[in-house]
Order: sequence, then C-alpha cells, then structure tokens
Amino acid sequence: MASGNNNNDLHDRPIGDLLKQLSEETTTLVKQEIDLAKAEMTEKGKQAGIGAGMFGGAGVSGLLALIFLSFAGMAALDTSIAGWLAALIVGVVWTAVAAVLALQGKNKVQEAVPPAPEQAIESSKEDVEWAKSQAKSART
Repeated sequence: MASGNNNNDLHDRPIGDLLKQLSEETTTLVKQEIDLAKAEMTEKGKQAGIGAGMFGGAGVSGLLALIFLSFAGMAALDTSIAGWLAALIVGVVWTAVAAVLALQGKNKVQEAVPPAPEQAIESSKEDVEWAKSQAKSART
C-alpha cells in the first residue's frame, strides 16, 4: 500500500509527518482487512448453510427410503408381487436421491472448511511485512 513516495522523499520529511501518515495508512489498512474478513466469512457461511440444507434433504429422503423399503418388505411377505415391486422401486429411487444429496452436501461443507478468512489472513501478513520494511527504510 505504497503512497507513491520514494525513499528519498521519506528522508526529507519530518518524523511527525511520517508517523501521522503511518497511523492513517495503518487505520485504513486495518479497516480494509476487516471488511475482507467479513466478506470471506459471509461467503463461507452461505456455503455451509447450503451444505447443511442438503444434509437435511438427505435425511428426509433417507427416512422416505426406509418407509418405502419397509412397505416393500411387508408387501413381499404378503406375497403381493405387484405391490411390493412398486414399493421397492420407489424406495430405491428415494435411496438414490438421499445418496446424491448427501454427497453434494458433504462437498459443500468441505468447501466452507476451514471457516477462517484465509485471504484476509494472508493479506494481513503481507501488510505487516510491508509496514516492517517501511519502518526500516524510514530509520535509515
């Protein structure tokens, strides 16, 4: 976050001005980093919410699969071929839906992990290194 001044200009400026500029730039930088962290956390929260919703859908589909497969077993014991076959087909379809939703939900949750604002952290580390180098050049 250089302000366009080169090292010679820094040597010619009073220490008070340099400290004031450093304070202003640091405040701006901190605000920008906080905004970046908020944006990242919002996006990760959305992804986790979508994944959780898909897990909920997988749970409902799994329950429906259990119900229909149970009906299929009951009907099979009753030797009603057409009835149990229909229930079995519906149960298998619900099982497939539950599996697809569970896999998609797992992928969405993994995209949101870790829930730390990675870009903001990396950018902050770079800013600290930049500030250190500016402080060193101001002292020399």
